[in-house]
Amino acid sequence: MGRGRRTVTVHHVRAALRGAQQLGLDTVPLLQRARIPPLLLADDRARVSPEQFARLVRALHRVTRDEFLGLGTIRSRPGTFAMMCYASLGCPDLGTAVERGARFYRLFPGGPNLALERGASPGREAVFALRGGLGPHEGGLTAAEGHIVAEWLMLIWHRLAGWLIGRRIPLLWAQFAYPPPPYAEDYEPLFGCPPRFGAPRTAAGFDRRWLTAPVVQDEATLQTLLRYAPAGLLSRGEYGTTTVAEQVRHALTGALRTRGGPADGPRARRTARLPELPEVAARLAVSPATLRRRLSAEGTSFQRLKDAVRREEAVSSLAEGDEPIADLAVRLGFSEDTAFHRAFRRWTGTTPGAYRYETRSQQI
Repeated sequence: MGRGRRTVTVHHVRAALRGAQQLGLDTVPLLQRARIPPLLLADDRARVSPEQFARLVRALHRVTRDEFLGLGTIRSRPGTFAMMCYASLGCPDLGTAVERGARFYRLFPGGPNLALERGASPGREAVFALRGGLGPHEGGLTAAEGHIVAEWLMLIWHRLAGWLIGRRIPLLWAQFAYPPPPYAEDYEPLFGCPPRFGAPRTAAGFDRRWLTAPVVQDEATLQTLLRYAPAGLLSRGEYGTTTVAEQVRHALTGALRTRGGPADGPRARRTARLPELPEVAARLAVSPATLRRRLSAEGTSFQRLKDAVRREEAVSSLAEGDEPIADLAVRLGFSEDTAFHRAFRRWTGTTPGAYRYETRSQQI
């Protein structure tokens, strides 16, 4: 997973570890294997890179011998997810594949109760719902951790559905049966639509026409998916550019990847910069006022998106790359190193140098 992907909140790291803790396992070596400094878990502001989180989930799979990471009321033995995928591959279309996958998991008492609802009368929406299983207070989880697991289940099934047909499936809506969590701003990029919290149940709607799309994957492509699944599906970056906010994020992250050519010399990376609002508005063929209004309607602002992109690029670069901190500060648009240090401490509770040192010191 390349840089510029969304970072993962410490709340997700804590939830992922809860099952191993319930089993009496020492989680410090697992964090070290994932190159996540254990001290980060004490700060609610902390974030880790998608790569770090994927490594942690894979390590947890190995030690718990449980694809639910010890978070469910039953253990899901390694290979269960793979067999569900194999069962779905033989289906003629997505609707049949999703229904077969949901039925597969309902064979296991205490497993996730997932359902595809087509509706009793003709309509344009289908609904993917989480009816129960692995919910709040199950498997020794707190309510907040149960909410995170529900989110994971929805993410994995949505992304697996898109993989089966080789297309990204836009969600029309997504709702969650719990109050907004501290990281509520992350939901829209993850699901590709504004979320609704405090709903009667956790579910997502999409156009019914996707159910007739043919399954295009085969056993060869499944082997590639299974190398990193389900962790790879869970830690995949942002969903797409279906909202104005995501179009702005896409423009900002694209600008950060800009580099000068060989002729520009060794300091060419300093030419990359974040565009200002008028530049982004011009790219999207709208006026600055219209862009501000549309972002406000989606519950965000250009400055909030800019700060989020800076934060995620900073965390990923410090955790996974070797870019000098001074160069990173300039690339992110800070006029001086001290301003970058203040911002990074505000985002994560620590300094850039300390974060990089602690992350690298976990490599074993």
